[in-house]
Amino acid sequence: MTRATPAKLEIRNATPEDIPGILALTRKTYRNVDNYSVGMIRGHINNYPSGVFVALYEGEVVGYCAASRIDEEVALAPHDWESITGNGFGSRHDPTGDWLYGYEMVVASKQRGLRIGKRLYDARRVLVERLELKGIVFGARIPNYRRLMAKVDGPADYIERVVEGEIRDPTIGFQIANGFRPIGVLPDYLPEDKPSGGHAAHMIWRNPYVDPNEPPTHRVPRDIESVRLATVQFQARAVKDFDEFTRNVEYFVDVAANYRSDFVVFPELFTLSLLSFEGRDLSPAQAIDRLTGWRKPLVEKLSNLALSYNVNIIGGSHPTYTEDGEIQNVAYVCLRDGSVHAQEKIHPTPDEAYWWRIKGGDSVDVIQTDCGPIGVLICYDSEFPELARRLVDEGARIIFVPFCTDSRQGYMRVRYCAQARAIENQCFVVMSGNVGNLPGVENMDIQYAQSCILTPCDFPFARDGIAAEASENIETLTIADVNLADLTWARAEGTVRNLTDRRFDLYRIDWTQSPRGEQKMPIGHGHEKKGPGGG
Repeated sequence: MTRATPAKLEIRNATPEDIPGILALTRKTYRNVDNYSVGMIRGHINNYPSGVFVALYEGEVVGYCAASRIDEEVALAPHDWESITGNGFGSRHDPTGDWLYGYEMVVASKQRGLRIGKRLYDARRVLVERLELKGIVFGARIPNYRRLMAKVDGPADYIERVVEGEIRDPTIGFQIANGFRPIGVLPDYLPEDKPSGGHAAHMIWRNPYVDPNEPPTHRVPRDIESVRLATVQFQARAVKDFDEFTRNVEYFVDVAANYRSDFVVFPELFTLSLLSFEGRDLSPAQAIDRLTGWRKPLVEKLSNLALSYNVNIIGGSHPTYTEDGEIQNVAYVCLRDGSVHAQEKIHPTPDEAYWWRIKGGDSVDVIQTDCGPIGVLICYDSEFPELARRLVDEGARIIFVPFCTDSRQGYMRVRYCAQARAIENQCFVVMSGNVGNLPGVENMDIQYAQSCILTPCDFPFARDGIAAEASENIETLTIADVNLADLTWARAEGTVRNLTDRRFDLYRIDWTQSPRGEQKMPIGHGHEKKGPGGG
């Protein structure tokens, strides 16, 4: 009887579960430069999962490559690494692009004898041929250039001599052996790549099965990727104990689940009802102490509800002491797979900072769900456009905005900004607010809300950019179906294409000033001298 043994080497598309292994690999390889962040690798995978591959040897990530589709006019024109990758997130992906642009290729040095680099390039070729793209393009390091600068007449002469075999370059030589050819120099492609003088060779491989003179016909299919969203406009009311509060919450979870919603979102500070049965006025410090005591049972209850009702719950927000000893306003996101995620409010309002001593959080990142990556911006955070752009760069297509506003003016600030975020990022934004009042509880004297589900403003969406909205200032549940595939179409073929049309040559968001405990953004890729390196 024959017996099969498990495969030792596997090449496949990367998943979010591979991120720790990918980061471990890049840390070992890029020892003298800043590493990728978790969010950037998430962006690679979420923005174009078909173009991201890993090589696993006996279960360990030993190779990684990332690519996106790019229009020929952009891919073959002069560019640098940061602009072509959207600050390293892979967010320049164009679903109608006719070239596959490789912006990362890294292989563990101890496995180089297994031809992993070649296998990864072959995986890209298969993708290009299957999609009938024109070919593959990237910027390749020229790591021997600085050492040989005195012997050549600039980077173009260096590359020409490598092609002629007069100079040996481990990176370009490897890529030429794999069928790639240089078409020029990319000056200042990666300034931090000192061995290459900051330059790169502009390399391409042309798909032999596609006529380069034929006009591209790539279109985004109008697919259906339906997600049902539910937003709770929650009545602030006095309760006699924790159980009564959670019964009020469970009611809405139950209704949302009965309507087969994928997500249900509650408002910012909706848990302040837990202070209503204290029987006495509390100072802000005392209130935070009491609310911190409810944090664990609250999260356990929301997580159990998400599991039992099979719905993803965005648990508004809860002010609490966190593990680092700071007071923060935290949204607990409990998914129906049992996982729990926390998103801190980044920008406390002046009142929150003064009266409650709330501190801003350290990072904003997408949360992976069974319906794709999502983001959470708590109230005031929606008024800072760079936060939403960060989430969308990481792949978010839905952003939830739990809010708490006391007046129409305050509400309209959040509403107008949320609508702007939906338009400029071509994503859906879901708002959830409180109504009513809680006498004797700080911050809950009066409330104004009109919860809603907002869309971009283009033909596939609602005429006024509103998929659904609640009546003002009444407790209710508002539900709408949205089609995530419409976002993909709009970003590629819409009347306006806000993400595609960004001018990376003029401006970009700099996330290099990392918050506490966060890795810095990388300053490039392909710095390992042993090759292959580069795209």
